[in-house]
Amino acid sequence: MAQAAHPTYHTGHLLRRAQQLHHALWNREVAREVSSVQFVALTVLDRRPGISQADLGEELDLDRSTIADLVERMSRNGLVARQQSSEDRRRKVLTLTDEGEETLAALRPRVDVVESLLVEGLTSGDAEALRGAILTMLEHGVEQGVLRSAATPTH
Repeated sequence: MAQAAHPTYHTGHLLRRAQQLHHALWNREVAREVSSVQFVALTVLDRRPGISQADLGEELDLDRSTIADLVERMSRNGLVARQQSSEDRRRKVLTLTDEGEETLAALRPRVDVVESLLVEGLTSGDAEALRGAILTMLEHGVEQGVLRSAATPTH
């Protein structure tokens, strides 16, 4: 029988540590005021202006209360405008404000720096393999019914 890996080498622990690395690099290189989740939300709104709050939550795989809090915070910070849909009064549609567009433009090159720093110690082939493996894990999570979406393109 194969021996279990030491707990510090379990995949979940390694992913959590990698997330800690990402968070530390994000705070140092990008911004403390705009989280990586907010950044991805801004990129989705840039790509899909007028998307509903519910559809944004689905694309980011966030539940209703989490997306509501996220949108409220981004609205309060002047990044997002929220309006009732003209087609369905129950739906809120979202667009970037001018400040949201400027923030997104300012953050994109910094996010690219974080992306480079995250994989700096890897060969380009290993970095692509890592991305591919993570995407495969996420896609399998969708197939298992644990996740709603595998990934959100950010550029």
